[in-house]
Amino acid sequence: MDETVVLGHLEALAHTLGIQIRYEYIESETAFPSGGLCRIRDKQVIIVNTKATVGEKVQTLTQALRRFDLSNIYLKPALRDLLEET
Repeated sequence: MDETVVLGHLEALAHTLGIQIRYEYIESETAFPSGGLCRIRDKQVIIVNTKATVGEKVQTLTQALRRFDLSNIYLKPALRDLLEET
C-alpha cells in the first residue's frame, strides 16, 4: 500500500478513536523529532512534525496508535499488520 494512502488510513483511525492529530513544526533535531502521543488537557493528541517525511509521519502515527485497543475496529488487513508489527 502506498505510504500516502496508509497515512490517510491512520489519520482516519485516529479520528475514529477520538484522537486529535496536530501537525506542528518541531525545531529540535534530538529526542522525538517526528512527534508522538501526548495528553493535553485530558485529551489524547498525536503531534506530528510538519517537516517529517511521509514515512516518518506513518511511523509516528503507527507507534502512537499501537497503544490503543483496536480489536473491535475494522481495519484493512495490511493496516492491521502494520499496527501489529513489533
